[in-house]
Amino acid sequence: MAAVGTKSVLFVCLGNICRSPIAEAVFRKLATDAGVVDKWVIDSGATSDWNVGSSPDARGIVCLWGHGIETSHRARQVTKDDFLSFEYILCMDENNLSELNRKAKLTKGNQAKIELLGSYDPQKQLIIKDPYYGREEDFEKVYVQCERCCKAFLEANS
Repeated sequence: MAAVGTKSVLFVCLGNICRSPIAEAVFRKLATDAGVVDKWVIDSGATSDWNVGSSPDARGIVCLWGHGIETSHRARQVTKDDFLSFEYILCMDENNLSELNRKAKLTKGNQAKIELLGSYDPQKQLIIKDPYYGREEDFEKVYVQCERCCKAFLEANS
């Protein structure tokens, strides 16, 4: 688990280039603005290995910039250690959830609470849809939903 006095959250999607890096960047900004970023370990990862080492999708970066947020994240795949070191693993859809639960069962000592990020959405939109095959406005929808969910998650864990 994270160091004493810190909490930890890992945001997860399929490729770690669209939804999860947006969620990570949004949560980091919210935690910074709330003055609690030093109390959190924040990261994101993928259930697949397709994009390991890649920067986030350019449309996601432009979306974040439009909201005054920058990211230097590089895609990575979720590891067994993540299930031991992160308190929360928040994912975007049922496929992510199923894959994470499958991997968690294979990890001895798993302590992570694996949930859909959308379970924190005050508007009850449980699934954060993958914008990869969409347009810029689809990335904006992901941003808005991630912001609502991350804000609620932070409030619930402060």
